[in-house]
Amino acid sequence: MATPREETERIERETLSPHAAKSAESRGRGRPEPPCPIRTVFQRDRDRITHSKAFRRLSHKTQMFIAPEADHYRTRLTHTLEVSQIARTISRALRLNEDLAEAIALGHDLGHTPFGHVGEAALDAAYREFDPSAGFQHAEQSLRVVEVLEKDGQGLNLTHEVRDGIRGHSKGMEDLPGDRSGVPSTAEGFVVLYADRLAYINHDIDDAIRGGLITEAELPAEGTAVLGDTHSRRITTMVSDIVAQSEGGPEIGMSDEIEGATNRLKDFLYERVYQVAALTAGEGERVRGLVMHLFRFYMGNPGQVPGGAEASGEGTESLARHVCDYLAGMTDRFAAQQFQFHFVPRKWRGAD
Repeated sequence: MATPREETERIERETLSPHAAKSAESRGRGRPEPPCPIRTVFQRDRDRITHSKAFRRLSHKTQMFIAPEADHYRTRLTHTLEVSQIARTISRALRLNEDLAEAIALGHDLGHTPFGHVGEAALDAAYREFDPSAGFQHAEQSLRVVEVLEKDGQGLNLTHEVRDGIRGHSKGMEDLPGDRSGVPSTAEGFVVLYADRLAYINHDIDDAIRGGLITEAELPAEGTAVLGDTHSRRITTMVSDIVAQSEGGPEIGMSDEIEGATNRLKDFLYERVYQVAALTAGEGERVRGLVMHLFRFYMGNPGQVPGGAEASGEGTESLARHVCDYLAGMTDRFAAQQFQFHFVPRKWRGAD
């Protein structure tokens, strides 16, 4: 009698698109494991990610605004859930492997720093001060989290397809589809690449309007005329276009008109929102100072970092890598607490 997993694998073979990744045909894990009788390999990966410490920390990591005081701004966790929802919708419509898309989406931002994009740039600069040949990029760090850092250095031992999707989920400021080198090898991974872009464009517009950085009327006319004048209409237009353009084919993409309008909104956000949000009330400069001071402090005091003493015995580059991992894993709140503990006199902190 077939197990539930085997039955799911049979259904995948019979119902999914020829271009979908099939669970039973996965390229496997770095360390072979006995199969689960209930879950497919991609379902198992999804569960491992949602039970990880790095996933839980996303709820206290900034998406765009630094330390927002209001309740309704996005965090890295809410962004991740929105990406997952969009990726699942597109994958289901195209008869792709929804479980694989969900696993990639849930893991794609596990390596993001505290304090959003400002924190990422600050950590990159701090890391390069001690190892000029290195650098920090959140997609690479997300992969490092699942391969090395989780479970006390054992990693999550995810499948090749999920790790490949996490590695290739971001094209930065580049227009999509752009250069297809370095992108995921599966259609599901490419769906997440688009879903990530669609999610952050639309929810960052929403947050920027709520935060008073822009008004609806300031959005590029091309974007609202072609995509829609509300969050839900834009999402519907973008997702519908991807499904229509990608149906039956091996590649995921958008029509020239919708893609052009989407890229214009992305450029608008980089020009008018992200840099302004970082500079508001000097918060960006404060974040850069906080990250740099903590990085230098830990390099000079490796015993203050879990496992830092051992890493310091292997040289400066090894310790810098260890400190970078430690800082990248912090939530906004914990990073601020560490700065206060190490640099603010006790009486100024309100202590007895």
